[in-house]
Amino acid sequence: MANKTTKTKQKSLAADIVSSIETKLTEAGAASKKVKKSIEKSAEKLAKKLTKLMQKDEKKASKPVKSTEKKVKKDAAKAKKNAEKAEKNAKRTAKKAATLTAVSEAVDTATAPKPTAAPAKPKATPKPPVSKSTRPAQTTAAGTTEKPVEAPTETA
Repeated sequence: MANKTTKTKQKSLAADIVSSIETKLTEAGAASKKVKKSIEKSAEKLAKKLTKLMQKDEKKASKPVKSTEKKVKKDAAKAKKNAEKAEKNAKRTAKKAATLTAVSEAVDTATAPKPTAAPAKPKATPKPPVSKSTRPAQTTAAGTTEKPVEAPTETA
């Protein structure tokens, strides 16, 4: 059906071109049969070219409409997908918050104040070694004095 419409457009366009050229020729006064035939042929060729150009323009004009429709569909799908992701993320954060509160409650109950035992005794610190010169001579039960025993030296 597209061919019929294009052919009718071409014929009507060719007829318009021929009539306008013939009116100019009649005003000039020179119109023979050969001239009329050549005008008709060239008008038909010109009409074909013009209809092709007009069809291209129509296709180009319809393409932006299609592309905008595609963009609208694509944006709608994107919005739907983003909404699903947001919902999923909200569920995940709610679940994490629930587990965190449960964990914090468990920690609170575990760290609740317990009755404490008596305070721990401080550790006895070892006495520092005393050098030989400051150490007094030891006396034995028999009353004799012995030489002081050398204290072992600590090496760090």
